[in-house]
Amino acid sequence: MFKSSRSNLSDSADISPGKPMRPSTVKFARRTPSGRYVSYSRDNLSGEDLSRDDLDSDVGSVEFMNYTVHIPPTPDNQPMDPSISQRVEEQYVSNSIFTGGFNSVTRAHLMDKVTESEASHPQMAGAKGSSCAVTGCDGKVMSDERGNDILPCECDFKICRDCFVDAVKGGDAICPGCKEPYKQTDLDEGNRYALPLPPAAGMSKMERRLSLMKSTKSGLMRSHTGGAEFDHNRWLFETKGTYGYGNAIWPKDVSFGNDSDHGVREPTELLNKPWRPLTRKLKISAAVISPYRLLVFTRLAALAFFLMWRVRNPNSDALWLWGMSVVCEIWFGFTWVLDQLPKLNPVNRVADLNVLKEKFETPGPVNPTGKSDLPGVDLFVSTADPEKEPPLVTANTILSILATNYPVEKLSCYVSDDGGALLTFEAMAEAASFANLWVPFCRKHDIEPRNPESYFNLKRDPYKNKVRQDFVKDRRRMKREYDEFKVRINGLPDSIRRRSDAYNAREEIKALKLQREQAAGDEVPVEPLKVPKATWMADGTHWPGTWLQPSSEHSKGDHAGIIQVMLKPPSDDPLNGAAGENDPLDFTEVDIRLPLLVYVSREKRPGYDHNKKAGAMNALVRASAIMSNGAFILNLDCDHYIYNSEAIREGMCFMMDRGGDRICYVQFPQRFEGIDPSDRYANHNTVFFDVNMRALDGLQGPVYVGTGCLFRRVALYGFDPPRSKEHPGFFHWCCCCFGRQRKNKRVTAASVENQSLRMGDSDDDGMNLSLLPKRFGNSSFLLDSIPVAEFQGRPLADHPSIKNGRAPGALTVPRELLDASAVAEAISVISCWYEDKTEWGGKIGWIYGSVTEDVVTGYRMHNRGWRSIYCVTKRDAFRGTAPINLTDRLQQVLRWATGSVEIFFSRNNAFFASPRMKLLQRIAYLNVGIYPFTSFFLVVYCFLPALSLFSGQFIVQTLNIAFLVYLLIISVTLCLLALLEIKWSGITLEEWWRNEQFWLIGGTSAHLAAVLQGLLKVIAGIEISFTLTSKSAGEENDDEFAELYTIKWTSLMIPPIVIMMVNLIAIAVGFSRTIYSSLPQWSKLLGGVFFSFWVLAHLYPFAKGLMGRRGRTPTIIFVWSGLIAITISLLWVAIDPPSGSSNSDIGGSFSFP
Repeated sequence: MFKSSRSNLSDSADISPGKPMRPSTVKFARRTPSGRYVSYSRDNLSGEDLSRDDLDSDVGSVEFMNYTVHIPPTPDNQPMDPSISQRVEEQYVSNSIFTGGFNSVTRAHLMDKVTESEASHPQMAGAKGSSCAVTGCDGKVMSDERGNDILPCECDFKICRDCFVDAVKGGDAICPGCKEPYKQTDLDEGNRYALPLPPAAGMSKMERRLSLMKSTKSGLMRSHTGGAEFDHNRWLFETKGTYGYGNAIWPKDVSFGNDSDHGVREPTELLNKPWRPLTRKLKISAAVISPYRLLVFTRLAALAFFLMWRVRNPNSDALWLWGMSVVCEIWFGFTWVLDQLPKLNPVNRVADLNVLKEKFETPGPVNPTGKSDLPGVDLFVSTADPEKEPPLVTANTILSILATNYPVEKLSCYVSDDGGALLTFEAMAEAASFANLWVPFCRKHDIEPRNPESYFNLKRDPYKNKVRQDFVKDRRRMKREYDEFKVRINGLPDSIRRRSDAYNAREEIKALKLQREQAAGDEVPVEPLKVPKATWMADGTHWPGTWLQPSSEHSKGDHAGIIQVMLKPPSDDPLNGAAGENDPLDFTEVDIRLPLLVYVSREKRPGYDHNKKAGAMNALVRASAIMSNGAFILNLDCDHYIYNSEAIREGMCFMMDRGGDRICYVQFPQRFEGIDPSDRYANHNTVFFDVNMRALDGLQGPVYVGTGCLFRRVALYGFDPPRSKEHPGFFHWCCCCFGRQRKNKRVTAASVENQSLRMGDSDDDGMNLSLLPKRFGNSSFLLDSIPVAEFQGRPLADHPSIKNGRAPGALTVPRELLDASAVAEAISVISCWYEDKTEWGGKIGWIYGSVTEDVVTGYRMHNRGWRSIYCVTKRDAFRGTAPINLTDRLQQVLRWATGSVEIFFSRNNAFFASPRMKLLQRIAYLNVGIYPFTSFFLVVYCFLPALSLFSGQFIVQTLNIAFLVYLLIISVTLCLLALLEIKWSGITLEEWWRNEQFWLIGGTSAHLAAVLQGLLKVIAGIEISFTLTSKSAGEENDDEFAELYTIKWTSLMIPPIVIMMVNLIAIAVGFSRTIYSSLPQWSKLLGGVFFSFWVLAHLYPFAKGLMGRRGRTPTIIFVWSGLIAITISLLWVAIDPPSGSSNSDIGGSFSFP
């Protein structure tokens, strides 16, 4: 059977109309494991042997009728064993770079190497492997898990699997090399491969996956249905799968008792063993939290009485001053309430890793081998510009991920390079190569942290608590290897540039030679050639991404989608290192497997809105769903590395605990390195991460802060949490009163079976499968992966109280092997057009429309009824870098505040939250959108002391007892609240004070600019752009904190400088006015001076930062600020000069203008 299709396989040039077309022919060929074809044509087999280039040129140079011939299996044409062929194809996939996108064919380019360095690990792309020695075949020689060639003949003739089968079945079992018969022709692979059993006939890959989830009619799974005979997975997971070895949830050797109703009984050990939770909630001591709450309400009452008194007692001498101060104070009181109310119920949580290991990785009747039953985790690392985000920083983050303490076969790492830079690509390849030594070294000696740069720069004794005798030798050798690794990484830019220049020069010479040959005998002068300056990969081919000299289809906003499997998926069983003389370290007792590592650069084309980081994250969500489909996703910035190798396990304790199926994400606190000891600009942000976030954890959960967050995949897909209708929220009755009662009744009466996956913002009772392509796109691979991810993310059903659980042992089966069709589909879903007319970025994945997409994404999940968890580990989970110089810090705060303003003017405003969001959680999100607007009132209030000193008036008529008592109560309660917050959160008083200082610095600069930019965007439609925060590469410098003194000009500095100078001048004017006045009013002077000093004390870090070091502060800052301050001061004195009998002349003959 065959069919014909008209095609043009030429990649470089079209056929000229005048050229005669070759008659249609049919060529018979055999496909090799690398994807090439070995021709069976008699013309090619006779005479000279056919080379790959000849075949490619013969097939790809003309337009012809392409016939696909399907030859049925015969005794001479037996297909390869599926288990072997899948392994061969996975090796082909890992050695190929896949490219494609809009209006282009997806191509897999087989690469001999991905970097200049030699790859030694058998999982790495471009690993040292042998090619088939049979002429005309470019297949790879079969290899075992260690990368060693499998050679069936004693002459060691290198032959691939296909050629060996041909030689045995069609060539009398004669070796093509020595011409001697093979002694063994069955090629028993049993001892070399850890292969899964052959699949059931007629079953697709997805059906085999889903067959793992066929649940038994178990009492554990039916506990929450009152014993009804209903399988909660049946409606979603019905497949053709049958139970058998490798598929069954319960192994054969588990005995089942007598159950007259169902004939099934649970293992008695699970039911009789005391159930232990994975996590515990530690409430704050009542001796601390009770006075704290009492003080909150005391201060709230004092504020109310104070504001009432202020309104009823105006200053008739300066109504304008009184009016401005009262309006500002009312706003400050309102925002304080918004900030304080969500802090009433802070909690601490702790995870029990021993229980996690006991439940998921300890041998038992359900899991005899003790293989990990934990779900898969996909880690996302995002980078955009290798110049601002150095590849060495990203490479160290990748190494810390690959070395984390989580089952290797359950871990996958995806690196998103949004710039499509070859520098990042080769840096990741170098990191994968270096991981061959670094990861086993960390496992052998239990290294912490597992970022090599941070580890080798530790200030403490590295030999403490190390008991192995070879640790000193191994560490010394590892340090030398890492130094060489850094040299290679830092030398990549020059290496790529030199390589590209050499290849471009060769191409110019070839093109010039060809031009001269074509112009031979012609008198027409030769025109100068214009050969594009391409960027070349290590294997001598064009880089499909961004070139060093951008050109069409090779620039930052215009390049194809790229996927390269840097490290192919590991084997399912542990693989210890082999002893050898050439091995630098002894890993004979260490598992040397590495997790899956994939480089991804999504397609970008002009005219498409790629949505910055949010778009890149959504592309990774889709690609990972097809390639590994981990039930959970952990995203990290390129400068945030894993500092605690147990962090993922601690996060998994919350996800797998009772009720964990309703948790959308686990947020870890951000911790930073390289910050000055005084933390001048509050870079640690400890008040937010240790006070506000802990408090939100006692409500519906912390907000998502952009990095260090473990997501549940189905929550990102826009589904509602299980049993969502059981928790209608605070506004349930209000909604019922406004016409939604009928709908709620109908939903409540819905069958429990439809609660597993429910789309958010949907009026349907359950998930309508026919609408999924419109929501998620037309990828069947992606749609089929959704129920699999939902099932794998369920907690264990090892206790009757656990609802929506899965049976133990369901995830101990081997993972599916990676094939070319999956990677090709992944290329399709990262194309620029895939999201068109879908709900990606609207209701699914990371949400678009804000520069702070993280907060909006978390808000949408909470709005659907999910809850989140704040996981503070004893050892910091992740660490990163933060800008310590003033300019970059202000730009960072500007970006956050701009995103908050966008949220306020969008439908993501907490005013429009659904009834499922709790009241205090709603108030917390409302505060997120409102806090930048405080800048207007803050700027005015900072000028009020100066205006008071200039005018000789004050915000009150007189400093009477009532005003002073209110002021004292408000101030004392504020200090006591701060002390109690310090007590229950664990921060220091200095950190609290630094936060207060930078609140005023940011409020008078970045927040004000953010509000103006937000209003421009809403009113005038002017888009907002932000500067990417630079990440330090950790280069050696004489001063570790040299960046602290770096000051770059920015207009954000003008308002705080003007406030400082105006207040200083006002103090001088106020003293002069009072001293030379005939009736000095010292009370008003002291009031104005007190508040001026309050302003200046908060701005002290800003003033200290402006001083810089060695004259680095731009002169323009002082010139403009001084002129503005002097102009304002003199203008005010001119408008309202001193009055009185003799105070028109101050200081003798000197008079104010």
